[in-house]
Amino acid sequence: MCYCWKVNDFILKYKFPAVVFFISVVLIFSSLLFKLEQEKEAELNYQKFLVAQKAQIETEIKIAQDAKEKIYLLGKFDPSTRDDFAPVPTTYGISGYKMYLRKETLDAFLQMALAADKDGVDIKMASATRNFIYQKNLWNNKWVGFAKSVPDGMERFEKILEYSAVPGTSRHHWGTDIDINAATPQYFNTEQGEKVYNWMTKNAWIYGFCQPYTAKNENRPEGYNEEKWHWTYLPLAKTFTEDYKNLVNDSDISGFDGDQYVSGQDLINKHVLGINPDCL
Repeated sequence: MCYCWKVNDFILKYKFPAVVFFISVVLIFSSLLFKLEQEKEAELNYQKFLVAQKAQIETEIKIAQDAKEKIYLLGKFDPSTRDDFAPVPTTYGISGYKMYLRKETLDAFLQMALAADKDGVDIKMASATRNFIYQKNLWNNKWVGFAKSVPDGMERFEKILEYSAVPGTSRHHWGTDIDINAATPQYFNTEQGEKVYNWMTKNAWIYGFCQPYTAKNENRPEGYNEEKWHWTYLPLAKTFTEDYKNLVNDSDISGFDGDQYVSGQDLINKHVLGINPDCL
């Protein structure tokens, strides 16, 4: 007697539903797994988006900060409007006009001047911060003044460079540099000038000051001629020098008479960075 129908009935009644249930569970589990993978992938993509967005924002902030810093380094601002600058007391100035310095530079100078006074040395300020406009006027006046004696443009450019910075390249833009007493080589050849210079070379470093334009030698073969009157406040100037090297290029140096001769002069390496190694 054949019981096939009973077997088939058993399969249909018990095993088939179990198989269907198992398949359903597998499908549901697979669906959940797929959904979890999708959610995980979506979360990873979202995290990547957040990282990329953060990097983009940081890049944009850095670009904006660099642009702002470049404006400062080029001297294209008014020091009288900035909170980090202060006016030089008139008792310490000999220029006859209002001068400004970074507050840190001014505080250090005043301490140094008091110390010098106790030693019988009189230190005054002939020049302090000179922004781009001020430096441009100095440069343009010399450009016109040398026009007859040095008619060739390139020769005139290099002649002025012996003692005067191209607008946009002067350390005086930063509020860190000062010219003391009479800013001429002749003064520092006098007995009084020698006394002042000897005191500065011995003591200025105590207050953070360094002479950037020493006599040219194997350590400083290029750049401006020696300036015994020019002193820089290193705690700030060191950072600005490095920033200038990293942020400014020749195309940023323009907007004055003879600026067509900037190209090929290597102003940044020879003049901005061509200073006393002790000041770097």
